[in-house]
Amino acid sequence: MRRLIIEEPVSRPAKWSPTLAWFALVVTVLAVLLIRFNRIDYQSGFIALGAGIAIALLAVGMSFLGFVRIWQEGRQGLGSAIKGLLIAALVLAYPGFMALRAATLPPIADISTDTDDPPAFSRSRAALQARDGRVPPDVSQEAREMQRASYVQIAPLTLDIGPEEAFAIVQKAAQNLGWQVIEAAPPGGRIGLGRLEAIDRSLLLKMPSDITVRVRPRVDGTRIDIRSASRFGSHDLGANAGHIRDFLEEASNLAIAVR
Repeated sequence: MRRLIIEEPVSRPAKWSPTLAWFALVVTVLAVLLIRFNRIDYQSGFIALGAGIAIALLAVGMSFLGFVRIWQEGRQGLGSAIKGLLIAALVLAYPGFMALRAATLPPIADISTDTDDPPAFSRSRAALQARDGRVPPDVSQEAREMQRASYVQIAPLTLDIGPEEAFAIVQKAAQNLGWQVIEAAPPGGRIGLGRLEAIDRSLLLKMPSDITVRVRPRVDGTRIDIRSASRFGSHDLGANAGHIRDFLEEASNLAIAVR
């Protein structure tokens, strides 16, 4: 006598969730690698990243829809739904963290220790070539007000040493931080100011930020101001403030060491 075995139906959304999640992971990783190693322009790379994130969100939606079907209709596929959700969460973890930073930090992409008279970026041939012809534009008063309200700890560094010694510290700090120095003009000349132009790149995507440091002699020592501006986007997610904090800390430590 034959037995009729009836298999319980599998939730289709739960079945599709891990497939979509794996695809999202592959697209995202490829996009990151292409951007990081300069194999694609930033605009196209971010479109690909956005596509990967969108597919991951779709996988999450499929997982939750699968949970509903499994609960209401007793279908199989719980393991697939959980697997898809976990893989999609892996894709969305870092973008989610960045979204949180975007929601809690001001939408600005140019930070300076001197909000009244920010250091100007060099327009020399070497500097323009390194920045692909771009000169960071002047920042609105509204943006500077947002900076003052949100980054109260960003302030000039005053050292009780001469400008030549201070400039040497600036150069050493930039070197220690791994910045690409594109121009360095020691203090002196008609106005007595020193200047260092550099580029720093983010750890993951190697996104460039343009940096200029101004060394101004004072009667009681030297004042150092720094400005950092993102080359792309209108929100730096706190990156430029991080560059400035790292520089000020490194320069302060070097100044203490030489005393």
